[in-house]
Amino acid sequence: MKTPSYGNVMGFNPTGDLGPFTVYTAKNRKPVFYIKAPPTRPATARQRFNRLRIEDTARWWRQQTPEVRTLWELASKRANLRMCGYALFQWWNWHHDEKKLQTIMRQSGIQLTTI
Repeated sequence: MKTPSYGNVMGFNPTGDLGPFTVYTAKNRKPVFYIKAPPTRPATARQRFNRLRIEDTARWWRQQTPEVRTLWELASKRANLRMCGYALFQWWNWHHDEKKLQTIMRQSGIQLTTI
């Protein structure tokens, strides 16, 4: 087993875009930083569609009352999901898997409002 670096032991494991840099963790558990590269071609139609769908979900989330948002958050915690209420809401709007949502509501004891 490789000894983790001090940053990893303290829970700092940088990944993704941080300011002007892209960061990932190499196999030797050391962070690798490099200047973020700009896109070389425009977004595809599918990428634009997905981004619009995510924006619509975010807009719909903001339109929910604080009580409804709290219920989604509480349901995700009570069902021991590894996601926050907003991520659960996003998942639901992306997949519309009624059986899985029914299981989450049964496990959490919370009735979630969906459209």
